[in-house]
Amino acid sequence: MSDQAPVPNDKQERSGDRIFLVVVDETEEMGVALRFACRRARNTGGRVALLYVIEPADFQHWQAVGDLMREEARSEGEQLLQKLAAQVNELVGNIPVLFVREGKVTDELFKLLDEEPSISILVLGANTGTRGPGPLVTALTGKMVGKLNVPLTIVPGNLDDEAVDSIS
Repeated sequence: MSDQAPVPNDKQERSGDRIFLVVVDETEEMGVALRFACRRARNTGGRVALLYVIEPADFQHWQAVGDLMREEARSEGEQLLQKLAAQVNELVGNIPVLFVREGKVTDELFKLLDEEPSISILVLGANTGTRGPGPLVTALTGKMVGKLNVPLTIVPGNLDDEAVDSIS
């Protein structure tokens, strides 16, 4: 019999540090997904991470105008992330991990998931209106679902705070 405690493997060490990733936009369903991720993080001792992707502007005629548009989009994204980070801090009790990327949302999401093995779960909100669940949910539940290397949780965007709190 050994006097040394067993060394936990990588999976055991990470189980308490569950990171819930939310892709940030300005939709109502993202707010519902964020609340769900915050509640799950708080209830499991995990953390929340926020990803904001600046999509490339289709304006290529004048480089200076394109650069200005990109800087404005980055500034707006950073302001939104700061607002949401304060909300996460209030709900979870810690500051979220923030990621800002430039490119196509799906491409940047998959790159981030490959680069950050600490991310445990992807949480998205689904629009419940007639226009469908949203482009990212549609893409990730269709042909791209096999590319995911983490579980995907889809939260209906029409849930109120009470409903989210009761299921998380």
